[in-house]
Amino acid sequence: MLLHIIRHGDPDYPNDTLTPAGRLEAAALAERFAREGLDRIYNSPQGRAAATMQYTADRLGMPATVLPWTREQYPELFLHDEIHGSRALFQLPGELLRAQAPLPTRENWLQMPVFDPVREQVRVSADRIADASDAFLTDFGYVREGTRYRLLRSNPERIAVFCHAGLALTWLAHLLEIPAPLFWSGFFLAPSSVTTVLFEERSADWAVPRCIALGDTGHLQAAGLPRGTRGLEANVR
Repeated sequence: MLLHIIRHGDPDYPNDTLTPAGRLEAAALAERFAREGLDRIYNSPQGRAAATMQYTADRLGMPATVLPWTREQYPELFLHDEIHGSRALFQLPGELLRAQAPLPTRENWLQMPVFDPVREQVRVSADRIADASDAFLTDFGYVREGTRYRLLRSNPERIAVFCHAGLALTWLAHLLEIPAPLFWSGFFLAPSSVTTVLFEERSADWAVPRCIALGDTGHLQAAGLPRGTRGLEANVR
């Protein structure tokens, strides 16, 4: 199975929809999927993700299914203090998230001091995403056992989930067994970018998620559109 995890187009955050630039991005994305094809479409319940999805659903003449758990994780993944102000954890400076030596692991990252004020709410949010992801994938024939997925049946489908940057990064960290803070600080997903995960079936018993494209914006280049930088905070070109 191919799982496309898509960040919404350039956002109009106050109105929870898309800017004019975001609508052009969503239209270009729809043309990409018209060429490649999809078997199922899902979206976050929030307006900016639904608006991005609608271009693809209309272009392909397909219905979409809302996945409530793919909403952006606000306020769960946000920190409010005098030092950092009000800031998404997935946008904290990498110099802060990588200051610990040795680097955090999948087992201990929540013990980092930066998470002290919000440790429980972050744990609940991360566990909720992990549990919902596992339940979602079970419907496609992949049952999580430890860090692998028991293969109930081979699945040739191509599915798309239109969601949000923070949710997508946290979800990918779970799928790929990478500590969330290192994923948050190490990768950027541009508006309307497509990250593709192949559930690689190299035996009859197991499938393992393998990222084969991260933050792809080829559809923007094909349409003559610039890659957006919403969410980058320093030395942006």
